Formats: sequence, structure tokens, C-alpha cells
Amino acid sequence: MNFSTHDRKMMARALVMAAKGRFTAAPNPAVGCVISIDENIVGEGYTRPAGENHAEIEALNMVQDPVGCCVYVTLEPCSHRGRTGPCAQALIDAGVARVVIACEDPNPQVCGQGIQLLKDAGIEVDCGLLEDQARDLNQGFIKRHEHGLPWVLVKMAASMDGRTAMASGQSQWVTTPASRHDVQKLRAKSCAIITGIGTQLMDDPSLTVRITSEQLGIDDVLQQPLRVVVDSQLQMSATARMLLQPGKTLIATLDGKSQREKAGALIAAGAEVVFLPAHGKHVDLHALLRDLADRQCNSVMVEAGAGLAGGFIAEGLLDELVCYWAPKLFGSEARPMFNLPINTIDAHLALSIQDVRQIGEDLRITMYPDKDY
Repeated sequence: MNFSTHDRKMMARALVMAAKGRFTAAPNPAVGCVISIDENIVGEGYTRPAGENHAEIEALNMVQDPVGCCVYVTLEPCSHRGRTGPCAQALIDAGVARVVIACEDPNPQVCGQGIQLLKDAGIEVDCGLLEDQARDLNQGFIKRHEHGLPWVLVKMAASMDGRTAMASGQSQWVTTPASRHDVQKLRAKSCAIITGIGTQLMDDPSLTVRITSEQLGIDDVLQQPLRVVVDSQLQMSATARMLLQPGKTLIATLDGKSQREKAGALIAAGAEVVFLPAHGKHVDLHALLRDLADRQCNSVMVEAGAGLAGGFIAEGLLDELVCYWAPKLFGSEARPMFNLPINTIDAHLALSIQDVRQIGEDLRITMYPDKDY
């Protein structure tokens, strides 16, 4: 399909609209829609929080007479009734003439059915315009539906010599306030934040999003991500700070007699405890991610020490690594970024740099593992 310059302009605008929902659309995908008549934009919208309007409905609501118009949408219109009605049928009922779609919806409830519904109604449908950019906006949603696992982002803050804490465990603060503010944006985009019991006992973190909708430039209310503590022996105290925060806390532990006996106090304090199979002496991280995918978590962010962060990498579960590098040296006695069983240069994990930028005095580098990882 040869798309026109106008087509590309309209889909680029739809992608801008879609990005407005990246903090609040989950578990739905972030979708944008633009409606054009005679090459003029007459309606546009993005998917609002779960249970509210999808992008197509938001855009249609702006158009007085949509008959014969062209619709640009970043993801295939849904064909099923969930919390809202099917968008494909809404477009048919509106009498639109053409729908341009960036990428198909991997959700098996849709997955080509929305496109077929439109075609069966006599609507011209063209697909694949700016598909890569559209998929990038919904990496977690796509991975959850294609592979049954959420997108895993591991975040680390380190000195220039690759140290995340002093030998004592002291780690506040490695980076500047500007970097810590930037981390809040990563948290806001995540469905869950995962930490380990070591970090929980040392820092007693809240693991909350402390940035506002206004600061992000969005209209919808932010929800707190699910807080997840990987605690194989169930050492976490029922007085932990995060249990007093808004939102939910999930504690992942092994299924043993001791853990069953300790779980009651944590449940009484407001936590949910999930008993998972073991991988060696620790919680099976694959099982944890499958559980989170079942909870409709599209993307998770790992904020943990060298052991758990290294565990996700060693198990082949890393999708994205975001490192904040502070212009400091902590010395050889300080704690490393990852505990990884790599003994030769040839066994190294190759990373592909996606983005480099300065955040205050620090440097933020975003990387993906190589495809053969």
C-alpha cells in the first residue's frame, strides 16, 4: 500500500494522541485516533482509563457528521464488547468511508476480527502505516498477548564505577533529585513495581508514584502501580511503610509451612500474598511474571538490588534496561549493579543503546538486550 503524505501526517498525529494515554490506559493499550474530512482534522481522541471511552469513540464524539470521513487509528478497532462497546461497530454505524490502521491488535478477542468487520461493511481498510512506531507505544500490551508475559524494565542507579550502594547497603542517594523525578515517570507508566526483600528491609520504600497528572501534562487521574515484593521466606513486616500507602501490595513467596503461618499478619495489614513455585531456593521469576500477566499487567518495572535485578537478567527476562549514571566514584568495596554468573568475555550480554540523555547532572542510558539474548 502506498500511503499519501496526508495519510502519514494524520497517522503521526494519531500517534501523538495515543501517547497521551500511555500513563493511564492500562490494562488497555494506548491508542490514538484522528478523523479527517477533505484533509482537515475534524475529530481526535485517545483511549481513556479502563471502562471509559476508547480513542475512536472520543474522536467520533467531536464530529458532527462523520459520514464519508477517513479515520486513522493506531491499533485495530476492537470487535468485542468488554467494559465498552465494539469500536469497529461504532465506526460502521457512523458511516465512515475509510479506516487506516497502524497495526493489528494481538488480543485474540480482536486479532483481525475488527478489520474483517469493517471490510464486511464495505469500508475501505488499509493497514501497516507507521506500524513500528505504533507497536513501540504498546510494547507491554503486545508482549502480554503474544507471549503471556509483561514487558520487563529493569531500572538501576549507579556511580560511574558501576556501584549502586556502599558495602553497608547505604544507597540514598546515588543520583540527583532530577533523576529521581524522572524515575517517577517510569513508575507512572508501569502496571507493577517489583522489588526484593533485601531492598524492602534496608530502605523500607513506599514504591509509590509521586508525580501528578498535571506534571505529566495529562487529564486523567494516575493510578498507583501494583507494588510487588519478592520475599521467598516471607520476612517482610506487617508494619512496612508500603502497606500504609494507597494502592495494592502483592508479596510473592514460596509455598512452605513457615510462609503459610506468617502470611496471616501481612494479609491482615492489607497485603495480598501469592505462593509461587521455587527456582532453586528462590521464587520462580517466570511464574511471577505469568501471574502478573494474568492480572493484566502489561509492563513491570524492577527496582531492586544486585541479586533480584541480576536474577531477571540471568533468567532471560529482561526487555529494557534503564541506567542512571551519577558522576561519582564509590570505590571497589561498594556493591555492584548485578549479581550475574558471567565468567568469560565471550559469555557477556550484549546490549543495544536506544537512547542517551542528560538528566540534571546524571546520564540516563536506555538499552535493550540483543535479540539472541
